[in-house]
Amino acid sequence: MEPNASNSMQPDHCLEITPMEVHKVVPPPHRSTIQKLKSRLKETFFPDDPLRQFKGQPLGKKWILAAQYFFPILQWGPNYSFKLFKSDIVSGLTIASLAIPQGISYAKLASLPPIVGLYSSFVPPLVYAVLGSSRDLAVGPVSIASLILGSMLKQEVSPTNDPLLFLQLAFSSTFFAGLFQASLGFLRLGFIIDFLSKATLIGFMAGAAIIVSLQQLKSLLGITHFTKQMELVPVLSSVFHNTKEVIVVMANSTDGILLPRVPSTGKTRCKLAMSMKKPKLFWVSAGAPLASVILSTILVFAFKAQRHGISVIGKLQEGLNPPSWNMLHFHGSYLGLVVKTGLVTGIISLTEGIAVGRTFAALKNYQVDGNKEMMAIGLMNVIGSSTSCYVTTGAFSRSAVNHNAGAKTAVSNIIMSVTVMVTLLFLMPLFQYTPNVVLGAIIVTAVIGLIDIPAACQIWKIDKFDFVVMLCAFFGVIFVSVQDGLAIAVGISIFKILLQVTRPKTLVLGNIPGTDIFRNLHHYKEAMRIPGFLILSIEAPINFANTTYLKERILRWIDEYETEEDTKRQSSIHFLILDLSGNCQLHRHKRSLTLEGFKESTGKYGSRGKHIAALNCLFFSTLVLVNPVGEVLEKLQRADDVRDVMSPDALYLTVGEAVAALSSTVKGRSSSHV
Repeated sequence: MEPNASNSMQPDHCLEITPMEVHKVVPPPHRSTIQKLKSRLKETFFPDDPLRQFKGQPLGKKWILAAQYFFPILQWGPNYSFKLFKSDIVSGLTIASLAIPQGISYAKLASLPPIVGLYSSFVPPLVYAVLGSSRDLAVGPVSIASLILGSMLKQEVSPTNDPLLFLQLAFSSTFFAGLFQASLGFLRLGFIIDFLSKATLIGFMAGAAIIVSLQQLKSLLGITHFTKQMELVPVLSSVFHNTKEVIVVMANSTDGILLPRVPSTGKTRCKLAMSMKKPKLFWVSAGAPLASVILSTILVFAFKAQRHGISVIGKLQEGLNPPSWNMLHFHGSYLGLVVKTGLVTGIISLTEGIAVGRTFAALKNYQVDGNKEMMAIGLMNVIGSSTSCYVTTGAFSRSAVNHNAGAKTAVSNIIMSVTVMVTLLFLMPLFQYTPNVVLGAIIVTAVIGLIDIPAACQIWKIDKFDFVVMLCAFFGVIFVSVQDGLAIAVGISIFKILLQVTRPKTLVLGNIPGTDIFRNLHHYKEAMRIPGFLILSIEAPINFANTTYLKERILRWIDEYETEEDTKRQSSIHFLILDLSGNCQLHRHKRSLTLEGFKESTGKYGSRGKHIAALNCLFFSTLVLVNPVGEVLEKLQRADDVRDVMSPDALYLTVGEAVAALSSTVKGRSSSHV
């Protein structure tokens, strides 16, 4: 027997309904169509009301505020001090020591020339320092965007056979990524990236981290005939089918060179984990990659290891970023490819950058404007595409080091950029003998932290459906492809939203004795049914997509209640009350369908003499509305076939008032039958 079954079997006099004052439901103030449209657009696209700071200000002040809004550096720049500069220069030099080896490594991950990674660590940070609103975000190439960019472009163009075309498509994809990002910020459409839920991102990042790590087996094991595919099965198959190459490389290498190859990864991982647990040791994780590069470069140069099968970077071009606007493709057969690649990489990098910025802003208790960040990151990539840079955003590893190093403002990005500039001008010959195996180890240590097992366990505890979405993203990335895995996860997330909209949850409500509060009978054991009433709650807005389901579901509740009455000989239903407190919309065709359906149900159950009461915005042949919201009430006033609903005695503000007012009718009918 259900826990509330005993409650429903109690006689009518066991639950007394206390009379209460009934408040009048009044229509909302009249507003013109233009006023309504203006209000809706403001709530949709300007929930933070960015123009409120301009109200009541003189014209000169408005121009200053406008300049500060679009260029945040003008807001904090005038108050910048030498004390802040001392903190920023330490953090800037620290993240530069991490950005230089990571930039080279991530460029190779995207199948681009290593020098492009350094270019991308020079210009974009300068742009972000002027336009960005985060104090802690450290800008540069990131592993996931690099992986996606390279994998999507390699589907149609080979970076080995046609490197110039591949580079042109990379810059073009970066331009469209930036254009898309800036457009989202300018049009205030940032809610689009919210479709990438936390579960989707955790699964996607973990899968991408594994794919990135497996791709580094080519460098770590010295395999020359490595697969060009990104999925798990082809990569492992390529490794096991080329074991002879691994053995040959190991045999031809000296012990002095082999030793730094393997421990560099383990040591760096240990240092990274130690710095995450102890922020004061940030310099360990920041300096470990650069130290590995310097040490391995010296060893390779000293032992001439490149002659013994150790692959090295080779000679890198000196000088600052050359212009690349003449390399952008806006027509031709590859336009669809670069637009698609820019869209996917733009969404992923934008999501990562905003998430990282908001994370560290919360730690320091300041606000990051999401729309400003979208425009800053987007313009940063648009400008970068014209200066030989590929997709950049705020990286978590560099931002964490920047935060722990004591960064106070975005000047730390400027210091990092200046350091990279010096490297490009004077230090490039030093990287000629850097072994690719160390770059692969740097990539692995950077992406291994993207596998967040505690977060996955937390999702399992909270929402099993989200856990399924996470697994779909994870397995889709490692077994299908990076972009398809992401698309599958987003598709399932959207399906979940559609399922919630089209199949809203309905609950049976009962009264908590001694109060006028009505709650779920299966949740609150003390809640009791009101004799003669069936009170239902619909936990989602009513729209054209769920009217048929709601009609069938409500009729089933009535059937079940009537069957229970026949078996237990309770009083029949006199009123059906629907609690639709979350509903705020009313569609004309939806109203007609629901009305027709309940006219049929009235004919089916009319012999029992039932009336129907509805809470908040439903409409039937005999109808009582409780607390309809303003928009619903306005539409009901304009309707031509629900005039009975708008009568003064058919509207109530609360469930308690409706039940109290209608209980006298139930008692009167019960006494008349007696």
